[in-house]
Amino acid sequence: MTKFKMLLGLALISLAFSSNAQAAIGSPDAKQGGTYKYNLSSQPTTLNALSSSDVPARQVQDYVMEYLTMQHPDTLETIPALATKWEVSKDEKTFIFTLREGVKWHDGKPLTAEDVKFSFDAIMHPKNKYKTAPKKPYFENIAGVEILAPNKVKFSVKKPYFNNFNVVANGLRIVPKHVYENPTKKEEKKLNKTLIGTGPYIFKVMRRGKFIRLVKNEKWWGNSVPEYKGMYNYDNVLLRFVKDSTIALQRLEKGDLNFLELTPEEFVKKTNSSRWGKSVFKVKTTNKAPQGYGFVGWNIANPLFASKNVRVALTHLFNRKEMIEKFSYNMSEQATGPLYKTSPYANKSVKPIDYNPKKALEILRKEGWKDTDGDMILDKMIDGKKVKFSFTILEPLQDFVKYLTIFKEDAKQAGIDVNIKFIEWNTFVKLLNERKFEAVRLAWGSGSVDWDPKQIWHSSSIENQGSNFVSYSNPKVDKLIDEARMISDREKRIQKLNQVFKLIAEDAPYTFLFNRKYVFYGHTKDLKRPKDSYTYEVGTSYWWLDK
Repeated sequence: MTKFKMLLGLALISLAFSSNAQAAIGSPDAKQGGTYKYNLSSQPTTLNALSSSDVPARQVQDYVMEYLTMQHPDTLETIPALATKWEVSKDEKTFIFTLREGVKWHDGKPLTAEDVKFSFDAIMHPKNKYKTAPKKPYFENIAGVEILAPNKVKFSVKKPYFNNFNVVANGLRIVPKHVYENPTKKEEKKLNKTLIGTGPYIFKVMRRGKFIRLVKNEKWWGNSVPEYKGMYNYDNVLLRFVKDSTIALQRLEKGDLNFLELTPEEFVKKTNSSRWGKSVFKVKTTNKAPQGYGFVGWNIANPLFASKNVRVALTHLFNRKEMIEKFSYNMSEQATGPLYKTSPYANKSVKPIDYNPKKALEILRKEGWKDTDGDMILDKMIDGKKVKFSFTILEPLQDFVKYLTIFKEDAKQAGIDVNIKFIEWNTFVKLLNERKFEAVRLAWGSGSVDWDPKQIWHSSSIENQGSNFVSYSNPKVDKLIDEARMISDREKRIQKLNQVFKLIAEDAPYTFLFNRKYVFYGHTKDLKRPKDSYTYEVGTSYWWLDK
């Protein structure tokens, strides 16, 4: 599961007409050809480019679909993609994009301004026709899109928002209107299993539970653009669904996968066979890319977790230091709040809630929880009924159960009955959207360099299957978020959002788990790289196979 991916720039937008000629980002030595094999871990819940929100779907779409512009992986500078030119008015209230000539969808129809307008209108549909609620907060300050010519569109701003340009330039995935606007029920079902884009790869086939195969788009516009030389070098991309991390590692060693992100435990303990260093290699590196974080989310709509003090007490029962030492070999850190610690938006004065079972029990007793019947489980009268402190954590990743087992044992000593239920990803997402859970262990993927917490933490994101699935609501946080979004000065915005970070951390709607210190991955010998990592992403789109 991930937050809506959006790569956002650091600097203010230039007010003048902009069109940038770039040197090629990829390597001049990159060879063409071969099949790149990557593990998605899970089959996407849906491939629908409008309604999908999970990481596997996004990873597939990144090969097939495109944005108006993209950002340089080392500088975050905006560079042309589907749009070759853009203009920003002096008052920053309008953005005009000129579309690249000759771009075609994979079904042969031409890309037009109608597609760009529809892509925005679909997300903002007043009745949520296209199930796009998680994406709406980013675009709510855009008033609309006007078609100026078959190859030119104008976005108008409704309200100031520091990120208005970037959300339309780098965050609006362009979809084909003729495919998505009014599909029949049969066609709508098909949209869950296929994709039509303008991008460098064409969706070929999906085998349920097995893989997705993409083939190179020989007619991709980028093939003849110098700036894109050395990018998307593979003839085919095979995206496997290997859920078991041990099996995925074995398949990397055999060459059934070319690249695999590694956990600290895998990097230290599971990559030492005779093949490592000969046919397969491991890399430990760092970059400035935004980081995701893991968490246990408490369903605040459930009376068990309605009290902030109870949620803090539960966090006191997480022995994260032991988990980090035992499973991460001290190559992770305790998370302090709703963002990775190295971000300037993370309030450095906030310290992690420490492991302290005694303090947890004191808090719970003050909250009225005690064992009244001698069964070793705390209970309390809620709404006239005796309720036992017993709940289930839904867990979509088998390998993470061992972390929760440590918590389960500590919670048991405190008189709390915790059940851990491993559950298949698609079912997990369905229960999450329907709010049918007590607690969930999950992770947000990397977001943007410049933090906008509205999607996950604003109370307006609770409804319509929004991303605030734990139903967190704090009017002060809402107010600060709304104010911060209107501040263009980055330093001033950071000060405002530092307050948001602190308030959310104190409210403990999640138990925030870990932040990584390093980037780990493994790759086969034949997979060649210009460098271990670009500044803001690892950059596998620039790699190639040396066959």
